[in-house]
Amino acid sequence: MIRSLTRVEAPNRRLRMLLAVLAFTAGAAVLAACSSSGTSSTSGGSSSSSSPVAAAAGSLKTTTIGGATVLTNAQGFTLYSFAPDTPTTSNCNGTCAQNWPPVHGSATAAGVSGTFGTIKRSDGSTQATFDGHPLYTFVGDTAAGQNKGNGLNAAGGLWHEITTSGTAPAGNSSSGSSGGNGY
Repeated sequence: MIRSLTRVEAPNRRLRMLLAVLAFTAGAAVLAACSSSGTSSTSGGSSSSSSPVAAAAGSLKTTTIGGATVLTNAQGFTLYSFAPDTPTTSNCNGTCAQNWPPVHGSATAAGVSGTFGTIKRSDGSTQATFDGHPLYTFVGDTAAGQNKGNGLNAAGGLWHEITTSGTAPAGNSSSGSSGGNGY
């Protein structure tokens, strides 16, 4: 009788081990698929695909959004200016800078008339500027070509997309004011 119990348990143990191996393999495949979706091995920047990359500025681009030609970072995310800033000082730090990541380093854009420069931020890092406006991206823009931050009144001032003339476009985005959304 003892022998027959051993034979019954052995196939169940093998089955459990097989199921455990299959579950582990399936889990590993899901993790591999999730970790590779949305990131690019050539981006060299942030590993998050749901927010703008605001690492080193480098070469900027332009795109047309709502009839206005605006500056974008290399990944196509719209660049913004913050009204309370001055040509030498960023007034967006702490939580503000988490929601409006500064464009770090120096920048250029082929075929764009205007002056590119840099300022030193309060944390000692260098931030790119265009025509005296410190440059930022917006975490609310989750895909290239969006301008959800344009016209928002948030973090103590108005935000505007940077047009190639270095000023806010005449007609603000229909996104209106944030009404205190914490950005």
